[in-house]
Amino acid sequence: MALIPFDDRDGIIWLDGELVPWRDSRLHVLSHGLHYASCVFEGERVYSGTIFKLDEHTERLFHSAEVLGFEIPFDTETINEACNLVVATQGLKNAYVRPVAWRGSEMMAVSAQHTQIHVAIAAWEWPSYFNPEDRLKGIRLKTSKWRRPAPDTAPTNSKAAGLYMICTLSKHAAEAEGYHDALMLDYRGYISESTGANIFLVQDGVIHTPVPDCFLDGITRRTVMGLARARRFEVVERHIEPAELEKTQEIFLTGTAAEVTPVGEIDGRTFTPGDITRALIEDYDNLVRNPGSASSAA
Repeated sequence: MALIPFDDRDGIIWLDGELVPWRDSRLHVLSHGLHYASCVFEGERVYSGTIFKLDEHTERLFHSAEVLGFEIPFDTETINEACNLVVATQGLKNAYVRPVAWRGSEMMAVSAQHTQIHVAIAAWEWPSYFNPEDRLKGIRLKTSKWRRPAPDTAPTNSKAAGLYMICTLSKHAAEAEGYHDALMLDYRGYISESTGANIFLVQDGVIHTPVPDCFLDGITRRTVMGLARARRFEVVERHIEPAELEKTQEIFLTGTAAEVTPVGEIDGRTFTPGDITRALIEDYDNLVRNPGSASSAA
């Protein structure tokens, strides 16, 4: 299937307070955000025309910018309104929204205190990844050689662009060997996440998930934990050794793009999506496709 380049599409993008034609939303090649990764972003899903958990995503965008030491030149209400405007103007019903903020091109050095902060918001159609039958087969993961960094070596509590470089390297390496994605360990050797989603392990009916102390505590992660507890499943947050995969029956990922995705294999070890995974897939699908109940999710 031919790729549709993201710089050559119809539509509009909100850029620094204005709606501009998609192809005209440009930044200079010497932008600081490109050379030094001084850039933060969000990924949001639209279901039936409504952005899921918009307030939480916008709050995290501002938090990430603060962690990287710059101030977004708009308030949260303006960003929320702009996200909704981009979706509505393009008539999108099931879509992905990408707000992004970065340092501009006024300074080209490690120190860039006086650069202008730019903000853009784009959105495009994004149907569900899998049909129900394919989704329940589970995806295949391979453990990456790259590890999530320690919180005193990188701004791990932000959704910063630079933190995703090792994710791209890990996913490319996994795909080259026929896997769908990579499992990433943290700097201590504990299980942390995949390249773009949080991970949950089911052991003897109890749901276990890594403590998010060096990676993002995902918005979808927290939502699914709330759904699990509403069903009275026990959810335990703790450090998890890779050796525990041997005593794990079910594994699933959670994320804006992944939603709730079962894992069928890690490094040759197989898992079968079971009742708990199926229940949470159903609950999450019902939640996000019912705008009236989405605001009440954990």
